[in-house]
Amino acid sequence: MSNFKIKYPIYIVSKGRHDCCLTANFMIKDGIDFLIAVEPQEYDLYKEFYDDKYLLKLPFQDLGLGSYPARNYCWEHSIKNGHERHWCFDDNIYGIRRLHKGKRIPVNGTIGISIIEEFTDRYTNIGISGFEYMKFVTNTTKKPYSVNTHIYSAMLMNNSMPYRWRLKFNEDVDLCLQVLHNKLCTVSFKAFMIHKVSTVAKMKGGNQTELYKGNNPKQKLIKAKTLEDTWPQYAKTVIRYKRPHHYVDWRKHFKFKLKRRTDIDWEEIKKKKFDIKLTEVKEVQAETLKKLKNEYKEGRSEKNNK
Repeated sequence: MSNFKIKYPIYIVSKGRHDCCLTANFMIKDGIDFLIAVEPQEYDLYKEFYDDKYLLKLPFQDLGLGSYPARNYCWEHSIKNGHERHWCFDDNIYGIRRLHKGKRIPVNGTIGISIIEEFTDRYTNIGISGFEYMKFVTNTTKKPYSVNTHIYSAMLMNNSMPYRWRLKFNEDVDLCLQVLHNKLCTVSFKAFMIHKVSTVAKMKGGNQTELYKGNNPKQKLIKAKTLEDTWPQYAKTVIRYKRPHHYVDWRKHFKFKLKRRTDIDWEEIKKKKFDIKLTEVKEVQAETLKKLKNEYKEGRSEKNNK
């Protein structure tokens, strides 16, 4: 763990979840510094559960615009503090996992975050990078990352971009489309992923009550149509899983490639290996995990004997 260090500030945008801010909880457990951006009327509620050092009081409340004003405030806050990038996390994330031999294994968040930062800093044209959802990574996933696609819920932003959060609904899709439309890249990591609450309806707070209103069909249609109206050349409204949903064919529209920095030694990067140790935190029951544990121990033993 000592070899891993987070470079950029982390912001968690939260509302109505002072007693269940899952992202803050896992980051405290993993020894990660962060700021929870909260509206002033909820500041004292969050203070009952989190130290002052973790709280960033917003200068506004109840704008009725969803989370994007808070996200933009965090963006400007990071710029004022001299940072080239910043992280923006949703508040309903259980933790970070690592894909290892087909298994999605819990990992200390410092490792995943710092590795994505290092990768992102190697290129000149990455606007947004971040973690894939765990549910979209399977035991057959081969690629460690995908380029030019939607990034969800845990996003590393390039502060020099002129684009900003701006929609009440599907604000993350809109921001990614702003970036890609202007020929910057996005990178979604699958080698590391976030374990997130599966649907907004399962957790109180956030935008669920005030904005999404239980995610009823009418609201789902409004969400999808808003994105289609904003980006008619890329987005359309379709019926998926018996409900209205937006659809963007990312592969069709965005095909440009990552651009390497020329001022770093790429041969040295190819040789670099991250020393991530597999540790048993509780008794392993599944046979496949027992096999994985034994293979790891044998591999470490051979390495130490060389």
